Amino acid sequence: MPTSAKKAFALRLDPALYAAVERLAADELRSANAEIEVLLREALARRGVKPKAGASARRGRPPKGENKP
Repeated sequence: MPTSAKKAFALRLDPALYAAVERLAADELRSANAEIEVLLREALARRGVKPKAGASARRGRPPKGENKP
C-alpha cells in the first residue's frame, strides 16, 4: 500500500462529539475522518484561511489495468 501524503496524528474527542461526527458522516456517505477534514476546511474558509492546495485525492475505482502486478 502506498504511503499517504496526509499527516497522521492522534485526535482526542469527546465521545458525544465523535458520535455526532459519525452520524453526519453517514448522512454524507463519508468516513468520520473525511467528515472531520471537510468540517475543518469549512471552518477555516469562514475565518478566511486558505490552506495550500495539496494533491487531490483520487476517488472511485481505478481504471482497468492500473495497479496490476
